[in-house]
Amino acid sequence: SLQVGDRKVGLFRLSALEEQGIGDVASLPRCLKVLLENLLRGEDGKSVDPEDVRALASWDPTADPSHEIAFRPARVLLQDFTGVPAVVDLAAMRESLKRLGGDPSKINPLQPVDLVIDHSVQIDHFGKPEAFQLNVAREMERNAERYALLRWAQGAFDNFGVVPPGTGIIHQVNLEYLARTVFVRDDEVGEMAYPDSLVGTDSHTTMINGLGVLGWGVGGIEAEAAMLGQPVTMLIPQVVGFRLDGKLQEGATATDLVLTVTQALRERGVVGKFVEFYGPGLSELSLPDRATIANMAPEYGATMGFFPVDDETCRYLRFSGRSDEQVDLVEAYCKEQGLFRNDSDPDPRYSDTLSLDLAEVVPSLAGPRRPQDRVALREIKANWAKTLTDLAGSDEPAVLEKTATVDSSDDAYELPQGAVVIASITSCTNTSNPSVMVGAGLLAKAAREKGLQVKPWVKTSLAPGSMVVMDYLKSASLVDDLESLGFHLVGYGCTTCIGNSGPLPEEVAAGIKEEDLVVASVLSGNRNFDGRIHALVRANYLASPPLVVAYALAGRMDWDPKTEPLGTDADGNDVFLKDIWPSQQLVNDTLADCLSSEMYEKSYATVLEGTPEWQALERPEGLTFDWDGDSTYVREPPFFQDLAVDELPALGDISGARVLVMAGHSVTTDHISPAGAIAADSPAAGYLEGSGVDQVDFNSYGSRRGNHEVMMRGTFGNVRLRNLLVPGKEGNWTKHVPSGDVGSIHDTAMRYAEEGTPLVVLGGKEYGTGSSRDWAAKGTLLLGVKAVIVESFERIHRSNLVGMGVLPLQFKDGEGRESLGLTGEESFSIEGITAGLSPRCELTVTATADDGSTKSFQVVLRVDSPQELEYIKHGGILPYVLRQLAA
Repeated sequence: SLQVGDRKVGLFRLSALEEQGIGDVASLPRCLKVLLENLLRGEDGKSVDPEDVRALASWDPTADPSHEIAFRPARVLLQDFTGVPAVVDLAAMRESLKRLGGDPSKINPLQPVDLVIDHSVQIDHFGKPEAFQLNVAREMERNAERYALLRWAQGAFDNFGVVPPGTGIIHQVNLEYLARTVFVRDDEVGEMAYPDSLVGTDSHTTMINGLGVLGWGVGGIEAEAAMLGQPVTMLIPQVVGFRLDGKLQEGATATDLVLTVTQALRERGVVGKFVEFYGPGLSELSLPDRATIANMAPEYGATMGFFPVDDETCRYLRFSGRSDEQVDLVEAYCKEQGLFRNDSDPDPRYSDTLSLDLAEVVPSLAGPRRPQDRVALREIKANWAKTLTDLAGSDEPAVLEKTATVDSSDDAYELPQGAVVIASITSCTNTSNPSVMVGAGLLAKAAREKGLQVKPWVKTSLAPGSMVVMDYLKSASLVDDLESLGFHLVGYGCTTCIGNSGPLPEEVAAGIKEEDLVVASVLSGNRNFDGRIHALVRANYLASPPLVVAYALAGRMDWDPKTEPLGTDADGNDVFLKDIWPSQQLVNDTLADCLSSEMYEKSYATVLEGTPEWQALERPEGLTFDWDGDSTYVREPPFFQDLAVDELPALGDISGARVLVMAGHSVTTDHISPAGAIAADSPAAGYLEGSGVDQVDFNSYGSRRGNHEVMMRGTFGNVRLRNLLVPGKEGNWTKHVPSGDVGSIHDTAMRYAEEGTPLVVLGGKEYGTGSSRDWAAKGTLLLGVKAVIVESFERIHRSNLVGMGVLPLQFKDGEGRESLGLTGEESFSIEGITAGLSPRCELTVTATADDGSTKSFQVVLRVDSPQELEYIKHGGILPYVLRQLAA
């Protein structure tokens, strides 16, 4: 037991293991200590046995991961894009259990689940004071059917809370309000304390590791299983230690730091590993700075990036409105368990280490396609010329001086090649950080005082992560300055970073199309993959909020911030970036005056109530959901409709399979899973029009994730997808190999289904990077794909494929589609399945060409654990759970 003030709580003491001679627990990375406590507390001889505890307590940092453990997170976190299909699946499971004669109430979360609605607001209106109200009203119009489902879930499920729209971004709400760092629950022996932990259906769930809370993103499928009491199975991971020393220099921001960290860790290779930050440099970083770095773990490829609890953690918890009693508990518990960090502590044992002197960080951007492609600000102009040629897709150097004449309602102007047409302060990564947000406001103030104006072609927006942000910007009298440059509040949500940029002004869009201009966006987000931000924007750069404002003023990517002015002041003097960039001292002084603990308490006092529009929504009732057969947003999915309790699906060798998609390296879930706007000429648009939906009401793919008919038609539909079966084309195209016909991926897949032909996908390295989109796996399954054969998988997507019963197959080291000479037009057989599968077993693939010649090669089944193998045998994780409950 542990005495904390007048309160006594129980705990599962980690040092007791070491006292029994079980491992060198004291020197473990702190993130593994959290996992170890989870095993110790959950040891039941079934899902967790004593050998699991011993294996983790005796962790060998150099060993390859091989021992499977069962992690039970304290809670589950959902956002609405991934949360709606999760609720749809749970509702469908209740329906199926009812059909099987079972009790539908058995399908119910067994631990706290919070769903934050933050992904649905789009920037239809911008650059005017009423933009926020107009966008929220449009959001409610578009999404009433989806929100009615969530209102039903609030009443139908226990342990299920919903944070309404217009409140904040999921990860910032988690950081500022939901997270506890240490949980307490009533046990048969009294109150029991244990570490807060979670899994979430957004890949950036990792942000909470900045608060010393162990958590990472999983697919919606895995999260649903966790809600229903299934453990998250995993191999004991390797842990990479990242040492930070020194202090950030003047002009460098937390955004510049995270872009530097992302580049370094991607180069090192940390996919499937934990990263833990240590060293004296941590004491120079605020909690929001740490959260910024933890947020982008998916971008550097790690399962998560962990910052241990220390004095700064406790300071932030208290300042953000947590009670003194809670903070005292966090400090006492973490010190007792060896989870609390001090600069003087000896370094933990790590599998690998790398280091960074914070003084070496310089202002940077990342782009034009990937978060790890960092470019120093001083090099951006020189880099742009090469980038432009690459993006133009020509062997000839791109024309830098090309322009389009644009006639706007105010004036005519020349839209240049490389124009910045979107400048957005958005996303959880940076809008959680008061330092960079105030920095953006102060830069806007200085620009306004100098008389600078944003270029007329730039679509500007401000989408804070929580209402607290607007409170402190108002307190600092910076809102008017931001609005003078067009950065009006457009909503509390992910907006541009998730692809909800909204339309460009018609005249700007027309100019881009007419002259085939390569234009850019600059956003303070974490994702800039192909086709994500806007279909017409081919170059996308991540940057700090102050740099977003600066690029809105510059209006073009070929601007040299050191030698070229942003404009002139009233006296005709040139104004350079250095003339308006706020000093760190000014930022700190402003924060000290404008930010208070009371702001957090006020904002979150009514966080669950929502707007009057939310409260007025109909709230359906009943144990099962009343499906509307005419709905184009929410439909009962086919995954459980023909499920048999006593009979597993047939699992045998695959023969005569054809390739649906043959892709290169770094194919992201943005390429696979439908996201962003629904194109008017897409199969999904044809379905919606056939259902009586006008184009103006198509909404986004994300908002229609509760309708499998839309989502399967949009799978592999990204406008920048390059399917190598149809060279020279981008987007939703493939070849029906036997006939040679070229058509949409969905229609071709349905043609193969009518012919009884199974399908496979071929790919390269880092297949499935990016967001934890369950529809990247669900859509793959519904298109008839039986196996995905690639050189390497990103962690979450591999897990999602297993969760849907699709075989993830990996070429042997040193081999791949190109080295084996595969054209993608062969017929494929996969042998060894009928004989029986085991984790990471080898299977034989034979590719037969039209002339009868064959090529055989071995692949590794990336089903990594016995539990995952059970999921494959049942046709997925949710059928497995449903059979357990129906038995």
